[in-house]
Amino acid sequence: MSQVKLGAIWQHEKVLPYILTTLKDKIDDITTVEKIFLFGSRARVPMEQWDELEGKDWDVLVQAKCKLKNAQVLVNTDYHLDLIVLDEEKINTYYNSDRLRMIFPENELDDFITKTIQHGKD
Repeated sequence: MSQVKLGAIWQHEKVLPYILTTLKDKIDDITTVEKIFLFGSRARVPMEQWDELEGKDWDVLVQAKCKLKNAQVLVNTDYHLDLIVLDEEKINTYYNSDRLRMIFPENELDDFITKTIQHGKD
């Protein structure tokens, strides 16, 4: 997902809150959100290198009680987002867990963010 202006594409401080609040709430209105993952570039590249992904969109995989067809209609028009909403069985069948980074309910980025903040203070 990215802001329409290309320079904001990698800005996680703007994009992640949108994924974890607005978008999650829209999906929760339809079916319970169980987990949210990043896949694609941001799941494979360390967060400190995300600025090198400028021009790339965000790939978001949501695990919910049921699959949502045409989930893209839930995305705010100000964002570019590859959004897939599947149930747990389909995710386990089609996605390698090594290529996913969970951001909800447990944020696998938290440890990295904490280490980055601590390293910056050294």
